[in-house]
Amino acid sequence: MNVAISSSTRALRRLGFTFAADGSHAACLAAGADGGWYAESWRLPVDGAAEPTALPRPGNHSESLHSQLLSLADGGVLLCRHDGDRHELALLSPDDGEPGGPGSAGAAGAAPGGPARERRLAALRAPGLRLLPLPAGATDPGAATGTGTRAGHRVGARMTAPATAPVAIALVAEARPVTTVRLVRTDGSEPEPVAELPGRYAGGVWLDRTGRLLGLDRVHEGVVRSVVLDLELGEVTPLLELGERSNDRLVLFDPDSRFVMVRSDAPGTDRLGWGVLGEDLPVRFPDCLHVPGVFLRPVALRSGPLGPVGAGGGLTPFLAGRPEDVRVAFQIDHGAASALALWQPAAHRLAALPVPPGRLGAVAHWSAGGLRMPYSSPDHPAALATLEVGALLGPGPAGAVGPVPLQLAPLSGGPQPPWRGAALPAQPSGGPRTAPGTPPGWRLDGSTEPLGGGRWHGARSLELAGPAGPLEAVVYGGEGWLSSPHLVLALHGGPADAWLLEFDPAFQRMAAEGLAVVAPNQRGSTGYGTEHAMAVRGAWGGPDLEDVLGLLEGVAGRRSALGLEPPALFGVSYGGFLALLAAAHAPPEQVARCAVVAPFLSGARLLAEAAAPVRALTARLGGGEPIDDARGPRDVLQVAHRIGAPLLVLHGDRDEVVPVSQSRSLRHELIRLGRVEGADFRYVEAVGAGHEVLAEEGAAVLHELLAGFLRTGGTV
Repeated sequence: MNVAISSSTRALRRLGFTFAADGSHAACLAAGADGGWYAESWRLPVDGAAEPTALPRPGNHSESLHSQLLSLADGGVLLCRHDGDRHELALLSPDDGEPGGPGSAGAAGAAPGGPARERRLAALRAPGLRLLPLPAGATDPGAATGTGTRAGHRVGARMTAPATAPVAIALVAEARPVTTVRLVRTDGSEPEPVAELPGRYAGGVWLDRTGRLLGLDRVHEGVVRSVVLDLELGEVTPLLELGERSNDRLVLFDPDSRFVMVRSDAPGTDRLGWGVLGEDLPVRFPDCLHVPGVFLRPVALRSGPLGPVGAGGGLTPFLAGRPEDVRVAFQIDHGAASALALWQPAAHRLAALPVPPGRLGAVAHWSAGGLRMPYSSPDHPAALATLEVGALLGPGPAGAVGPVPLQLAPLSGGPQPPWRGAALPAQPSGGPRTAPGTPPGWRLDGSTEPLGGGRWHGARSLELAGPAGPLEAVVYGGEGWLSSPHLVLALHGGPADAWLLEFDPAFQRMAAEGLAVVAPNQRGSTGYGTEHAMAVRGAWGGPDLEDVLGLLEGVAGRRSALGLEPPALFGVSYGGFLALLAAAHAPPEQVARCAVVAPFLSGARLLAEAAAPVRALTARLGGGEPIDDARGPRDVLQVAHRIGAPLLVLHGDRDEVVPVSQSRSLRHELIRLGRVEGADFRYVEAVGAGHEVLAEEGAAVLHELLAGFLRTGGTV
């Protein structure tokens, strides 16, 4: 695909953030309204706003969503493009200078958004490849001499000049069950193999500052154990073995205090624990780090002062060199939103950090410039937040983390309830400004504002009554969403997925068209505990369909009483499958129209036509298991005759996940049933588009098409 990306590109999506080892830069993939993806490099000064620079590919080629990026300390971006078993390594930098030179992203006077210079480094063929950055103070493990090539030992080592020092290692999964470890340099030389390890490896945590000792998670006979790879010797030795058959994974490590954080099921359930590497005491598993139904994700640690504000904001004062005084930042994911908390072993509790409602990015870097994390909310496109942790904690004792109840908004019986829940507070965007309602110590840099000085449409999370209990939904349309002239019930893909409280260009386009949007996380969605997520395993179109039909009944009934049309259905991938089933099973007066993107027709049909990885996932989630109940088979083709609402079907003709043949079969069946294409339904194939058709090139046109159809039902 080709897409013109100008120097004034306005990023509406950002993903895949990485931080340079020294915290001076970050990198990510970004895309504007047109869906053309490109690399971005961010300069992260200790004082002042983070500054993004667009690095589009030469020739205006769009980057793949599957590309991996590493941010380098000089502002360059190491990128790996994956195409099947071919992996191409390239170095991106502004075309007016080499990384670190006068015209680099981090240099004074650099023009943000300039075209990129690309240096192709190497190409490797292997089933898989993953990049890991070397630490900031790394020396060259390849500088020592070595001989021979044998499993678990160094191979081909040679003396290396400082100018060609490696910047990353590549973990290459070979066709046989072996992982090759290679040093990656930016001088165009072939990645140098330094070790050949039996088996497969995940994770990656450095255990020193020189880049010699790397903690990896080895998968062997169904058990995950952390090991240490010595890059100088090319050997691995055990690190964590907490139980006879426990899964023990290394999460974080501080070389100064030798503080280590692990995740293990040795206590009987999956828990977070901590200890000190080399001491005789066992790993501790604090109760405050185990909250059932909530996923706690350690994202960064700091073993120095928090910053200029206070000496800890009510936590135990920091004493250099004491492991128990290391501070760890936790992202807490539950439902659609994220929270943030600080933990210190000596304090024995999690301290809440006040951050605006939204979704954090699961990666972070904590340095003298503050705690930096990706952040997005419905009315702020993804950007980088900078947190002064000491200021957020304040001078007094910090409050302990506790559950924050959502507002329950029942939809069945009785008068219309008072829809509660305050709108999201105003948040900063575009620069180092703050906004009313933003906590002191919080700043958001680089979030794109809408053209013309307007504001993006906000959303909030509400709890709606479902047939088996409350369901959280992300809702656009303000307090009066239920009485909006047009309303959309949006269903996410997966099924192991969820709608999040983050910026969504498709929903923004719908809101701009005057549509209210209700995006529920029905049973099968992630983020609400194991029972909720596992409810549809072996029952695709079972409990989740009942939830959707219950919501349709409640919303349509209320809207009918107000003299309004019923809601429209919108679904993507698995959500498209679910929307088609709902349109077939709901009474005609409950569905105004239905738009689906990349739908499949049944789990069994997906197993018959999809590629091997999708078939494996479908089988693992029980997608092919039939449901035996009064509703009959969950096969869209078998109930297509019951779909009476106007229908729009959109599919990319190069969909690598759900074959386009699924939608083509639906089109043929509708025509066989006597439906008139262009009147009763519309079928659109996006040429050259894959499964993420709403996030690829040409996405803005498709957003407009969907919003217009969902508002009016027109097929032309």
